[in-house]
Order: sequence, then structure tokens, then C-alpha cells
Amino acid sequence: MSSSIQLKTSIPGPKSRSLVQRCSEAVPRGIAQLTPVFVNKAEGAVIEDVDGNRLIDLAGGIGCLNVGHRNPGVIAAIRNQADRFLHTCFMVTPYESYVKLAEKLNALAPGKAPKKTFFVNSGAEAVENAVKIARAYTKRSAIICFEDGFHGRTLLALGLTSKTHPYKAGFEPFPGEIYRLPYGHTNFEDTFKRVVAAESVAAIIAEPVLGEGGFVPSPAGWWKTLSEISQKYGIVLIADEIQSGFGRTGKLFAMEHYGVEPDIIVTAKSLGGGLPIAAVTGKTEIMDTTGPGSLGGTFGGNPLCCEAALAVIEQFEHSDLLDRGMSLGNRFRERALSWKKRMPIIGDVRGLGAMRAITLVDHDGSPNAEATKQATRYAYENGVILVTAGTYSDVIRVLMPLVITDEQMNEGLDVLEAALQSVSTSQKSFTCPKAVGVT
Repeated sequence: MSSSIQLKTSIPGPKSRSLVQRCSEAVPRGIAQLTPVFVNKAEGAVIEDVDGNRLIDLAGGIGCLNVGHRNPGVIAAIRNQADRFLHTCFMVTPYESYVKLAEKLNALAPGKAPKKTFFVNSGAEAVENAVKIARAYTKRSAIICFEDGFHGRTLLALGLTSKTHPYKAGFEPFPGEIYRLPYGHTNFEDTFKRVVAAESVAAIIAEPVLGEGGFVPSPAGWWKTLSEISQKYGIVLIADEIQSGFGRTGKLFAMEHYGVEPDIIVTAKSLGGGLPIAAVTGKTEIMDTTGPGSLGGTFGGNPLCCEAALAVIEQFEHSDLLDRGMSLGNRFRERALSWKKRMPIIGDVRGLGAMRAITLVDHDGSPNAEATKQATRYAYENGVILVTAGTYSDVIRVLMPLVITDEQMNEGLDVLEAALQSVSTSQKSFTCPKAVGVT
């Protein structure tokens, strides 16, 4: 079988380099690109750039393309809707696809409690609205979040986000009444005595698997603890499934691994199959707290996006994508563990389902951000797109479309292996670091 990677020029090619220059002159430097590769078209798990180079995509638009680039069902749904109308604003003249998508998510979200859903444009917007609703419902103001968490870039969401550079530094001050605890923290009785009173806490928000924080799965039993403490003190429990949702962990929602029903669940990214849509889904008694007109947005639940999301859900309902996610994750884990045995630069192999990552370390076991940067550069120069993560920028994560073929996955991992080997030999000699847990 022919290779999916086809490089006609060096990466970046001349047309991409020209566009990089134009971008630097027209776009603020705060909008940084991880790869200097300008896309011309994409299909499945392969991207073709403006120079005609074909690269395997193991980033998936940062987890937005679990069903693949230009999924045929998604494209058909978008085209059909585009022939009817593009926008009316659901709050002015509504349409059925919004209601149908809400009904789907209410039925699919973890737990048996009656639920309601509304739509916004981005994950950060969903987080902000979830917090608004929790505050209205509880008549309280404080929010508990966790170290290494990422919840978005708008002001309140950024206040909840943990990592300072490049996300938070220079954008202060952030909203008050936000209390950050270590991820996996369980001694809330002590927290309520020493940090913030329980009767002041409106919500606890957490990711079931840390995303930007480095693909760290929740500790065993932690969500049960969060649920119990929330119920005891009347706190709204919010699960941020923006990156982990829609098949990424081998379940439609990562919360299904933990057997806990959150009060509110926020989703985005792969919900839209490549179009911008986010959802806030929660227990009816909580969601109906605020009055008519208090929630919404002009483009929230745009009809094209709703139809795309319905097509995404249909893909999961009528295919083996969830099993495929588990299979792909296991394949990555097996290969990464074999690399770890012979490359001391690899500190940890971790994740859940197809939400997998490795960390790169220095000779003393400390985070090695420079090696991570070098490895991802080697990868894109040789035809594989990757993204990094982690508070210390030492994590290489994979978010490949779940429709990737076995041959494409192997080809992509071959390049990643070569990248790691190249970085290993270029770094100073390593001694084995202290043992790091493998999950």
C-alpha cells in the first residue's frame, strides 16, 4: 500500500513560507501556529498543504475531528441545510434541528435525571454559561477548580484555567471567588474550613481527563468523592468534557468511565465534526433556574452546526467508532511503552482510550520542554502533525481522527518514533530517571 505521507517540498514549503510571512504582517502574534503548514484540503486523517504535501494528522484540530476531516455524513448534512437556510437566530425564529440535537444530548448524557440542553459557539462560552447557571441556582458565588485544568480563554474561563504562560500572564485581573485545588484533591472538609466555606460554593468544575494539563486521567474514585461532597453541600458539579467527549476516550463521554452523573456537562470540539458548536447539558431543575432571555447568543446553535452535530452523533450510533477509539489508544500505548524501555527521554505514558500522551524528561527526570518542541518539529518536517500539552510543555499528545486507518496510524507512529530517537541522540547523555507511573 502506498504511503499516506507524500512530501514534494521541504516542510514548510515555499507557498506555506510565503503565507507565514503574510500572516505575521496581518494577524496579531498572539495567534500563534504550532506548525507552519497552510492547509489546502483534508480528508479523513490526512491533510494536504498548499504546496501539495500530504501529512498525517495526529492533532485533529486539537480534538475537534474525532469523526475525521470532511466526514461524508457531516458534509451531506451541511450541504442539505445550506440549501434551506443559514441563519435565523434560534431565539427569533427557531428550527427543529436545535430541538432535535438538544433531545439527543439529553438522552445520551450520563445519568437518568431529566435534562435540558442549550447551545453556544465555543467551549469557553459553554463553561461561562455553566457557571452562570450554577450561581443562579445556588445563589452562591464561589467556584472550585483544579490545578493544571484548562477551561478556555475568555475572562471567567481564563480565571478557571491553571497554566500561566502563554494563557493568563498579562491579562489580569481575573474574576474573584475562584479557588484552585490540586487535581485529585479529596479533603474537602478541610478545604471548607481553611479555604472557602461550603455554603459559599456554587460549583465544582473539573475535567475527567486533563486536556491542556497533560492528558492525566482522574484518580480512581475521585469523581465519586466530588459527587458525594457536591450532594452533601448543595454544590453544582460541572464536568468539562470539551476535549474528552464524543468518543475520544472510548466512551461517548469520559464520565461513563467513572460511573458518576454530573449536574452539568459541557461539550464542544468534536461535537460539531469541524464546525463551531458547544453545548451545556444539565439537570432540568438546575437548567430551568434562569428566566426567559437570560441565556443564549446570536449564533448559538446555528442550523448548519446543529445538523453537523446530529450527523456526528449518528456516526457514533451506527458505527464502531467507540471501539475504534479504544483500539487506537491501546495501539499507541503498546508502542509508546516499547519506546520507553529503550529511550530514557520518555518519562511517562498515560491517558484514557484514544486520549493518549507521552512526557519527555531531562536526565534528572525533570520536564523537557525543549525536547518536546524538537520532536514535534521533526514530526511535521517528516509528514506528521502533532500537538503538545502540559503545564511544563513537556507532553506530546495524540488526537488523531478515529477514522484513521491502521496503516496511517502505523505510519504516523513510525515518524513519531523516529522523532523521539532523533531527539534522544541529540540531547545530552541520559541516565534513567526516577520511575514515573505508567497508566
